[in-house]
Amino acid sequence: MKKILKIGSAFIGIIVGAGFASGQEVLQYFTSFGLIGTLGAIVATALFAYLGMTLTRLGSRLQTTSHKDAIYEVSFHPWLALIVDYIIIFTLFGVGVVMVAGAGSIFDQQFGLPAFIGTLLMTILVLLTAMLNVDRVVNVIGSITPFLIISVIIVSVYSLLTMDSTFAELNPIAKEQTSTLPNWFIAGVNYVSFNIAVGASMSLVMGGAEKDERAAKLGGLVGGLGLGLLIVLSHLAIFSKVDVVAEYDMPMLQIVNELSPFLGTFYSVILFGMIFNTGISMFFAFGARFTEIGTSKFKLFITITLIIGFIASFAGFTDLVAFFYPLIGYLGLFLILALVTASFKMPTGKKNRLTDHE
Repeated sequence: MKKILKIGSAFIGIIVGAGFASGQEVLQYFTSFGLIGTLGAIVATALFAYLGMTLTRLGSRLQTTSHKDAIYEVSFHPWLALIVDYIIIFTLFGVGVVMVAGAGSIFDQQFGLPAFIGTLLMTILVLLTAMLNVDRVVNVIGSITPFLIISVIIVSVYSLLTMDSTFAELNPIAKEQTSTLPNWFIAGVNYVSFNIAVGASMSLVMGGAEKDERAAKLGGLVGGLGLGLLIVLSHLAIFSKVDVVAEYDMPMLQIVNELSPFLGTFYSVILFGMIFNTGISMFFAFGARFTEIGTSKFKLFITITLIIGFIASFAGFTDLVAFFYPLIGYLGLFLILALVTASFKMPTGKKNRLTDHE
């Protein structure tokens, strides 16, 4: 059970980053459709549970150390594998840069400090953590996640108990919010597609570090269900206060600030931690794709990549999100297709061919 919870917690931590923890993703993808957006959140929950289970099970079955191993093993056509591989590579670096920029935004918005301080601190923390082995990275990621889960539950309960209007009255206001998605169903699928593209590589590496396939599979399932529950709760929290928080870049943070400025500061720290989780996952998996984890080449590659990412982050958090997130959401459909086919094509042998070659 301990293994399952550790993997599940880490799975949530890998995927939850600046957009989700701040509430901005949930506002755009679900709350902007009003009451019917709740169905989109439920669809997302089911897909996260299935795909999370598939990713960690696949990683464990193949004992993979990089997403490349798994994708080329199970894709029904080499061209699909190639497309998915490059989509993941693009996603890893792109979202990693967004996380570095997001850290700067927190320092600017919540503390009134120059964004440069936040981006530099995040870059240094990610670099230091990337020097650890996979198990330690998973432990670091998983240890931060429970604080987010507890915070989201508390904020959601507070929001629902203190809402001044009914959901029916708030529905028109919610629907006035901007969304680039055409309807609640596509929004739910696109949200999962984007986030699976973000979390696939590290989830496969994490599954590969676990030899107990059943524990890996159940860990992914628990993580997917837990993530879905957080989405539903966050949606209801933002929906219940949409008339007050919709204008803010970080609506969940604003709800907490309303409850207590001290708790707002505490939540900012948690938000920074979740950004760190996603950031380390992105850059660690990006390095694992091109070099062997733990080697001097890996450490040098990560260092150079982070320097480039640090420079690129000055394009700005909002602009980077607007560019990368919708694009990755649609590109990620190729990855979902590959994972669905993986369920039927998954090798039956416990040892993969990489192990045989060692």
